[in-house]
Amino acid sequence: MHDPKKLNRRHFTQISTASALGATAIAAAKESGATTAGNSASKSAQIQPVGGRDIDSTAKKVPLAPPDKQPPNLELPSTPSKKIGYAIVGLGQLSLGQILPAFGQCEFAAPVALVSGHPDKAKTVAKAYGIESDAIYNYDNCDQIANDDRIDIVYIVLPNSMHAEFTIRALEAGKHVLCEKPMASTIDECERMIEAAKKADRKLMIAYRLHYEPFNQKVMQMCDEKRFGQIKTFSGSFCINVTAPNIRLSSKLAGGPVGDVGVYPINASRYVTGEEPMEVFAQSHQPTDDSRFREVPESVSCLLRFPSGVLANIDCSFGTHRSDFFRVACADGMIELSPAFSYNGQRLTTHHSSEQNGSVVTEHDIKEANHFASEMDAFADALLHQKPIQTPGEEGLADMRILAAMAQSIREQRPVRIDQG
Repeated sequence: MHDPKKLNRRHFTQISTASALGATAIAAAKESGATTAGNSASKSAQIQPVGGRDIDSTAKKVPLAPPDKQPPNLELPSTPSKKIGYAIVGLGQLSLGQILPAFGQCEFAAPVALVSGHPDKAKTVAKAYGIESDAIYNYDNCDQIANDDRIDIVYIVLPNSMHAEFTIRALEAGKHVLCEKPMASTIDECERMIEAAKKADRKLMIAYRLHYEPFNQKVMQMCDEKRFGQIKTFSGSFCINVTAPNIRLSSKLAGGPVGDVGVYPINASRYVTGEEPMEVFAQSHQPTDDSRFREVPESVSCLLRFPSGVLANIDCSFGTHRSDFFRVACADGMIELSPAFSYNGQRLTTHHSSEQNGSVVTEHDIKEANHFASEMDAFADALLHQKPIQTPGEEGLADMRILAAMAQSIREQRPVRIDQG
């Protein structure tokens, strides 16, 4: 409240103006005969001040809060009428560390069975994920999954040398198959897997998780739209340091850096360009002073030539600090994804020139997704709603043709044409 002794001329003018307006309003009301406190008929329609505002009490009253405990327009999550049941074959690091935990983020998929050569480990895992004890199989009796209606898809997470055998057994048991990459060890094995799927009338999908990952999907979109003009070159690297013992270091288990980590930038060069390479020139290094590489190369690099003229430089290794990126150099800009192939943490940056702003560098803000949940849900969704498979067996076969040509190029020390079948 103002102290009367301290009223200045501005305060006095404001008060005088308000008083004059109030007097005018009262006079107008008396002239119209609308203000008689004893008139009950007009009482219901009189203007009443509420909280400093005048509200007509005859106006329709709008609810100020929802009538229920939750807003009427709140969308609740829907529960699928059926979840697709997965049997996980192989309980190694990838299954335990990534695949099984990812089911918690799946909308259409759930783990219902396990196939393992270690019964005690399988029982522990089954208990942790609510899998029934009679849904645990081993490598000898896994054909009995044919009689298990809980299983819709079999996810093959075994050493590369075992992919073909267990994929074909699962297909012959009447189950759809999701097989880890690389699809198999040879072109012949890949072709037999595809033929087995056709014969059984089942779906075969290869677990190229990056096709279902939002950062890589954004790059695919940019390149398909020619956002920065014609693609000129691609460079990609995926290198890690592998400690023995590890199945990746065994030639008998089809190990080596190309099939394990090299296939990622190789596949990326294909989905970035939208083309199949015509020719490859590859080289490898297998040190004699490191016992880890008695059976497989330490490092491999190659140059892929595409029909449009795009050149792709790719390297992979099991003996270096982690290197994980790809770059797409275009006529009017550059796209960089680093890391590109990891399970998380992708960062997408684009570079281009602008007449107004000079060099423009943009880091794209994209919400991450769990790669394994996305790929397993994509397969389950395709089965539930009759959608096409995004990475079928033919995708794995295309990469295997490149890997075979690389091996030939290394042996013969020359460029090799890639057989497209």
